[in-house]
Amino acid sequence: MIPWGTTIVDLNRYPAPDLVVAIAASSLLDDQGNKRALYEVLGVKEYWVVDVQAIAMLAYALTPQGSQRLDVSKVLNGLPMAVLTTALERSRQQDQGQVGAWLLREFSGS
Repeated sequence: MIPWGTTIVDLNRYPAPDLVVAIAASSLLDDQGNKRALYEVLGVKEYWVVDVQAIAMLAYALTPQGSQRLDVSKVLNGLPMAVLTTALERSRQQDQGQVGAWLLREFSGS
């Protein structure tokens, strides 16, 4: 476990995270290019980019040899990216509580 409050993680001491999420308002090209390549080398398994402008989730499975777009998360047990995109869309018209309640209904299957 990485100790709580650690701001810079020493990857020589701790493993790379399984999942990294980036919020891209003005940095989309860098997030999809340079940062994605860096996370591939570091051994991150999955990388998500939240495209704020297009209201979309871009997910990638990462390996040191490259990356592949995902429609369904491998790290989070088959979570469809479409559900997260819909939650982002709903957040533009509904408050946080309403979106959270909708997500809970989606995840519980009711």
